[in-house]
Amino acid sequence: MKVKTILVSQPEPKIENSPYFDLTEKHKVKIDFRPFIHVEGVTSKEIRQEKIDLNNFTAIILTSRNAVDHFFRVAEEMRFKVPDTMRYFCQSEAVAYYLQKYVVYRKRKIYVGKRTFSELIPLIKKYKDETFLLPATDKLKPLIPELLDGLKINWTQGTFYRTVISDLSDLEKVTYDILVFFSPSGIESLFHNYPNFKQNDTRIAVFGNTTIKAVEAKGLRVDIAAPTPETPSMTMALAKYIKDANKK
Repeated sequence: MKVKTILVSQPEPKIENSPYFDLTEKHKVKIDFRPFIHVEGVTSKEIRQEKIDLNNFTAIILTSRNAVDHFFRVAEEMRFKVPDTMRYFCQSEAVAYYLQKYVVYRKRKIYVGKRTFSELIPLIKKYKDETFLLPATDKLKPLIPELLDGLKINWTQGTFYRTVISDLSDLEKVTYDILVFFSPSGIESLFHNYPNFKQNDTRIAVFGNTTIKAVEAKGLRVDIAAPTPETPSMTMALAKYIKDANKK
């Protein structure tokens, strides 16, 4: 079956040169964006109930832009002035770059990993005597605490924001040729909103092994998977599938 419509379970890209827009233009498909999940901040009162005192930390571990936003939000709510001596350990360049929204980059102690959390570990290991805070989501990957525990460092995890299922009731009578998912939470949201969802002819595109497992656990069929050596990004995987499907 030909592909004419796609729903991506994420916010619409803000950059003008997003490969999704190239996909629309080149293959003449309609792509809609709708977050199936969203993030809500935890209150400073709840942070205090976690027995977290921001004065006790000399280093912050930041895994995402959400972590950056919500750490500084909570600091402001608590009227905590983040000291210039604070060390920031950022999982990726994208997170470190985003940090500039809140601090003067060149005047701060910022350490940047390559992409995965594992690649940040050697940098954290060099500063074992620091007291680390990990402002995180309520759905933190188990690997992260395991790696930090393995370093034998003084660290604390705090839930600064939660992943919440979005209301998708307005999509009830809308159908798409392809649904695109990037996390198990997206699949959870789909079935929370539509408990009786049937795949039928809808193609499902997924990114990552954990998302594939979540799709299969619900008895659904994975039609498009990324990353692969041939298609390392979701847009490349979609382009390849659409080209083949629309040719027939």
